[in-house]
Amino acid sequence: MKMSSLVAYDNSESEDDSCAQKEEGAPAPSHTDPAGCSNSDLRPRPADSVSDQSVTEQSGSTLHFYPKLQNWDGGYCSGQKDKHFKDSCAKPRRAGPLQAPLCVPDASNPAKRVSASASGVRPYVPKRQRQARSEETEDPANPPEQVLGDLTRKSSVLSDGSLRVKACLGEKPKAAGIPRKLLMSLEGHQGPVNTVQWCPVPHVSHLLLSASMDKTFKVWDGAESGRCLRLYTCHSGAVRDASWTPCGQQLLTGSFDNTAAITDVETGQQTVKVDNQFKVMCAVPHPNSPDVFLCGGYSSVVKAWDSRCCKVVKAYKAAIQQTLDILFLRGGKDFITSSDCVSRDSADRTLIAWDYQTTAKVSNQLYHERYTCPSLALHPQEESFVAQTNGNYMALFSSQRPYRMNKRRRFDGHKVEGYAVQCDFSPDGAILASGSSTGSAHFYDYQSGRVLHSVQAHSQPCLRVSQHPVLPATAATCDWAGEIKIWH
Repeated sequence: MKMSSLVAYDNSESEDDSCAQKEEGAPAPSHTDPAGCSNSDLRPRPADSVSDQSVTEQSGSTLHFYPKLQNWDGGYCSGQKDKHFKDSCAKPRRAGPLQAPLCVPDASNPAKRVSASASGVRPYVPKRQRQARSEETEDPANPPEQVLGDLTRKSSVLSDGSLRVKACLGEKPKAAGIPRKLLMSLEGHQGPVNTVQWCPVPHVSHLLLSASMDKTFKVWDGAESGRCLRLYTCHSGAVRDASWTPCGQQLLTGSFDNTAAITDVETGQQTVKVDNQFKVMCAVPHPNSPDVFLCGGYSSVVKAWDSRCCKVVKAYKAAIQQTLDILFLRGGKDFITSSDCVSRDSADRTLIAWDYQTTAKVSNQLYHERYTCPSLALHPQEESFVAQTNGNYMALFSSQRPYRMNKRRRFDGHKVEGYAVQCDFSPDGAILASGSSTGSAHFYDYQSGRVLHSVQAHSQPCLRVSQHPVLPATAATCDWAGEIKIWH
């Protein structure tokens, strides 16, 4: 009678039912040993004792079951369906010093299966089973460190507040104090930290933004825990500048990869990314138009971008090589740019005042000394701004036309020496802070110009001192070695 066969396969058990090897010289298995290859293993078995890996043969009304046939091949087993399976099992091929007869384990009884560890063969574990085991081994009390740049999980960067900040929100604003003691040190950047900035929104002002030459920028809890809340890896080049948008929900960054990007603080997703076709040194959001931001850098043109259409809406051209910093004046109608021109006749290009709407130069005779100005800062109360100069002092200017320099007041005592050292005012404008190439942080009295206090903050050049907008006598500093410190 013609025979027909059906074979059922199960990937999750294909290797678990493989043959186990035994060292040469071991006693031969008996007919009762399930690991042996006796003729008794080839006899028909009841239907309830046969696993899914079996060969069924139907002859008339009688159903015979045989175990899935294996063939020894160099230490591994492979299924065979030919008629020579008995010879292959009875006379296995020699494959080396460790040779064992073919084993056909009893799949119906897992207790009788030969351990794969005895033969040195690792059993196959299905992917779903491996994932289930990894989830069971995780300790829910001590979860593994989460990837801060993962965009798939929900974040609570803005929803989590600080008790210190909340306690100061209901009080009457106090006079700005001078930080003198180290509160905490934040480490995590692998390159120089170009800038640090507190979030301008009061109820989440515990958030501290940092941008580094290691191609990343981060948001920290700078008020209490000091931990990094989110890591952003949106750029392929060094992040030269970073700032909060006025709403505090997005971050504007400029990088040496020729791009400027707007990133959502919560999700970490880039909402806008534009190619400036030059290395971006500074990126500044418009104070009154949240959809517009300016970019300057290794180019003679400053570009104004509209984030809704990702197009250049205005261009400000000057005979310069690169733009070092951009500062919007109060109201957003005018802004100041700083360039790297230091020639004898460069007084018309060192600091330039622009009309935002018409792109015309309002004034180009602001600063007549032969020093570059790596950074600018606007006074929060008065109509004035300061320019950090490579002459190792900060010059004071009027923020109203014709933007004249105050020659009777200057802030000196620190060193710049070619570093992009930045300066910052306290919320009430009474204290002006600046970093130094010597690693120290200097605090000046704005009215008199004298030094109130100096602290040796870092061993490397201190590039920025950012004073907290809510907490009194609190400031953050960053240095050329990638370290961030919080002072109180």
